[in-house]
Amino acid sequence: MPRPPHGTHPVDYEADAALMRRIASGDKTAGRELMERSLGQVLAIGRRILRDPVEAEDVAQDTFIRAWKAAPDWQPGQAKLESWMCRIATNLCLDRLRKKREALMESPPELRDGAVTAVDALIASETGLCVMAAIAALPERQRLALELCHFQDYSNIEAADKLEISVDALESLLARGRRKLKAKLMPQREELMSSLSEAAGSTPEVM
Repeated sequence: MPRPPHGTHPVDYEADAALMRRIASGDKTAGRELMERSLGQVLAIGRRILRDPVEAEDVAQDTFIRAWKAAPDWQPGQAKLESWMCRIATNLCLDRLRKKREALMESPPELRDGAVTAVDALIASETGLCVMAAIAALPERQRLALELCHFQDYSNIEAADKLEISVDALESLLARGRRKLKAKLMPQREELMSSLSEAAGSTPEVM
């Protein structure tokens, strides 16, 4: 059985595997057990990324549907179930954000009271889509580290625990992810800075 990384809680991979086998066999009690274990975290991810409780609930439902379908192929020892569920939820949220940005680019919404936030302006811009595309293209572990720490407001310790790695390993993932993002976005840097500056009404810090 794989040893848990330094600084994280031990993971009972065999128990997780047994639970997934029960779900695969159609055991509704096992399905409820997984939901009780993971629902809070999955909903929190949806609310933090999407900032909409209704959409967060939709993502939670889709996350569990995907988990039920994937149960027969579950391989023990790769990750604890909660971390796996969080990854599914994060990816579903990113897909929703990506589609929302595409829709905003095609048909910009009317502004309430003529006001718009820096985040709204960036979301509706082509530059914002470039940023999200660059993040989505990162290796999974780097992308998840950035998502947890920069978009979901987890501390480094919390994010490391969710990814089942040490804090040093997390910080290494963050550093590599930032370097790759900087390299990918450098050609659009001037446009990005201009978009942020106009939206916020001030000059942003240099990336």
